[in-house]
Amino acid sequence: MSTLTVDGRHLALDQDGYLCELSDWSPEVANALAGQAGLTLSAEHWEVIELLRQFYQEFQLSPATRPLIKYTALKLGPEKGNSLHLNRLFNGTPAKLAAKLAGLPKPTNCI
Repeated sequence: MSTLTVDGRHLALDQDGYLCELSDWSPEVANALAGQAGLTLSAEHWEVIELLRQFYQEFQLSPATRPLIKYTALKLGPEKGNSLHLNRLFNGTPAKLAAKLAGLPKPTNCI
């Protein structure tokens, strides 16, 4: 198990780099995790991250890629709810990376 240090706090990460405690999440934590992945979060990233957090509150799970695309299209429209857009934002692994940045557990059916 590794840790992520944000604002002097040491946060536990699982073997895949996801937060062990959902309550540890904050926008600063998301930015630190994004930095580890070589990303700088833009307004487009935040839109999807916030949407994922809403999805998790509603369904108590992190969506795999297809449900993520469908939910994004439903909430943000088809121009943002498609695999090309989400893959571009999240380095080709939108369900896994976006869930990590949103402080959510790894989607269960993602390798």
